[in-house]
Amino acid sequence: MEQPGLNPNSVHKLCESSSPSVDDDDDPPVLSSQALAALKEFLAEQNHSGADSDVATGGDSEVELVSEDWRMSQFWYSTDTAKTLAEEVITLCQGTDHSRVACIACPTLYAYLKKMHPNVSLQLLEYDKRFEQYGGDYTYYDYNKPEELPSGLKNVFKVVVADPPYLSKECLEKVAQTISFLKQPGESYLLLLTGEVQRERAAEVLGLYPCGFRPQHSSKLGNEFRLFTNYEPGTRLGGWEK
Repeated sequence: MEQPGLNPNSVHKLCESSSPSVDDDDDPPVLSSQALAALKEFLAEQNHSGADSDVATGGDSEVELVSEDWRMSQFWYSTDTAKTLAEEVITLCQGTDHSRVACIACPTLYAYLKKMHPNVSLQLLEYDKRFEQYGGDYTYYDYNKPEELPSGLKNVFKVVVADPPYLSKECLEKVAQTISFLKQPGESYLLLLTGEVQRERAAEVLGLYPCGFRPQHSSKLGNEFRLFTNYEPGTRLGGWEK
């Protein structure tokens, strides 16, 4: 989902605004304390989020993921959230042979499902090509081209979990097209993770309703995050919110 954040242009503008005038050409440029703090924050963010190598989340119960990249609106779930979602997906797959699960732009869930239930048939659809390391489980996905996907993925997934990268109606509608392409005919389960601001759109576009369970992220987000489903989860996930 999209979150406001410091970017190279904003850092450049801060530095530019604190530069000396042309009359001060003989003096070395000095950043204001505000610009210097902003620059340090940006560089720290780059070092943490822009790396291409794997980083361990730590602990036996956690998994390894590539680092978040805020430029692609990436925010990984907390351990408790990822485990809760993974357990729900596994529950939905029980009682049916060869159930397939699609994870649209939610690599944290994919990683925990793979760790907790290695035999589940998974497909991760992601824009970030660093996830090519997952081999055949990975499919490149650009939400702007919602149905430009391999024909072998059409209408074969019993469970589809989606986490649209942006909080816009346009993004949600295009992801909805992808969901329609992926889900199997008849009974299928849809889980959508997005901001509270999408509540009415989730109901209108996909027929989904909010659960009591509140997803959390390893990084603090400014927007309230919710989980929406197309089925009544009963006592799981806090049930549908009345």
